[in-house]
Amino acid sequence: MHRLFIAALRAGIAGALLLGLFGQAVVIPATASAEVDRFPPYEPYAVPYAAVAITCVACVQAVLVAVWMLLSMVERDAIFTRRAFRWVDTVIGATLVATLLAFGVTVHLLLADIPTPDDGVALNGALGSAVVCVGVGAAFVMLVVVMRGLLHKATQLTTEMAIVV
Repeated sequence: MHRLFIAALRAGIAGALLLGLFGQAVVIPATASAEVDRFPPYEPYAVPYAAVAITCVACVQAVLVAVWMLLSMVERDAIFTRRAFRWVDTVIGATLVATLLAFGVTVHLLLADIPTPDDGVALNGALGSAVVCVGVGAAFVMLVVVMRGLLHKATQLTTEMAIVV
C-alpha cells in the first residue's frame, strides 16, 4: 500500500480521535445540560444518556486505534500474522459493546414513560435513531466477523506458502 495513502488515513484517524475527545469533553455534556435547561423533566435522563453517548464515542475511538495498528501492520507487510487478530477482535468487541448500548437505549425508549415537550416527536426521532444505530452496528459486527474469517484463511495460506517455499 502506498505510503502517502497510509499517511492520509492516519491523519484522518488522528483527526477523528481528536474530534471524538472534543465531543466527549464538550459537546455531549453541553448538549445534555442544554436539554435539561430547556425541559427540566429530562434531568433524570441526562447523566445516564450522556454516559452512554460518551461510552459509544470511546468504542469508536477504540476501533480507530485498532485500525491505526492494522495500518501499521500493513505498512510493515505483517498483516497476515496472528497478531492482526488481536486488533480485529478489538474492532469486533468495541462495535459489539456500542451496539449493545444502543440496543439498551432502544429498549429504554420503548418501555420508559419519558415526558416530552412536543407530544413525543423528539422521542420518536430518538427511538428511530437508536434503532438505526442497532441495525448498522449489528451489520458492521457481522461484516467484520466475515472479514476476520477471510483474514484467518489468508493467514493460513501465507503460512503454508512460507513452509513450501
